[in-house]
Amino acid sequence: MNEWSDRVRDIESFKVMELLKRAKQLDAQGHNVVHMEAGEPDFATAAPIAEAGVAAIQNGHTQYTPSGGIPELRQLIAEHYANTYGLDISPERVLVTAGASGALLMVFSLLANPGQTFMMADPGYPCNRQFLRLVEARGQLVPVTAEDNFQLTPELIEQHWQPNTAGILLASPANPTGSVVHRDDMELISQTVKTLGGHRVVDELYHGLTYGCNAPSVLEVDADAFVLNSFSKYFGMTGWRLGWTVVPENAVADMEKLAQNLFISPSTIAQHAALAAFKPETLSILEQRRHAFKERRDVLVEGLRNLGFVIPLMPEGAFYVYADASRFTDDTFSFCWDLLEEEHVAVTPG
Repeated sequence: MNEWSDRVRDIESFKVMELLKRAKQLDAQGHNVVHMEAGEPDFATAAPIAEAGVAAIQNGHTQYTPSGGIPELRQLIAEHYANTYGLDISPERVLVTAGASGALLMVFSLLANPGQTFMMADPGYPCNRQFLRLVEARGQLVPVTAEDNFQLTPELIEQHWQPNTAGILLASPANPTGSVVHRDDMELISQTVKTLGGHRVVDELYHGLTYGCNAPSVLEVDADAFVLNSFSKYFGMTGWRLGWTVVPENAVADMEKLAQNLFISPSTIAQHAALAAFKPETLSILEQRRHAFKERRDVLVEGLRNLGFVIPLMPEGAFYVYADASRFTDDTFSFCWDLLEEEHVAVTPG
């Protein structure tokens, strides 16, 4: 019998990907599956980005790049922070990564020692704690409710802080609840964690996808925080596997060292495609899609409530609805699998 490592045995499968695999099998069998299971826009990558990717191949941009990304893209991302948040971010602090997952692995590798924990809200993105297990640390899950805006609060952080807590991972807008941490709350959370001596890591993957509000960047109130972001969500480039992280200046050299060893470099073709992501014509397309997501949110929330699901907070961002199905089941895993097999509607248990 194969004896794999303890860490692999401890890491759980990503349930939504198992469900997506089965949904795709049903598609292949000719069933018309309604896909609402994965965190992925159903729009194809915007044409200007796709065309830039094709041009990159035709122009021979297919070799390794610097481990932190091509300078042109790092510069554009820095300009994005200036235009969107009024922040003066040096391009050297921006590292382009193999998806936001690559960024998260490197950030946790940098900040978490074996046996330490990172505090995070539950519900939250389930893979986060698996990254920590990979570096011999672990996720410290703090249950949150609608009364907490489904987010960590200064009170919860102080209450649950332990001697081995290395820091917090915050997500705003959050997966799967769509909740947003607004500026005053972000500042209080940051100050609380600083006082406790912890690191601040903020998942900003769904920035740009907000409805009726703006999501502040943690860098507006905390210049030493670590930011995770991605071209997958707002920019609609999920399959291109490209993300970025903004890190404090004193962390750049060590993060580049990790990137060199773990990934060599991000996808060259994806990087050149992403140069078109910030063009006005691309942003116009993405804004049209954001409005479509808002319309879908409104229709879905109303419809689910009419069916008897409980949705205590209207999602302010991302493209998820976190619905309480307790009227129908006490086992959402079985409920979702039955819904897929019997009705060909794919939704995610949580």
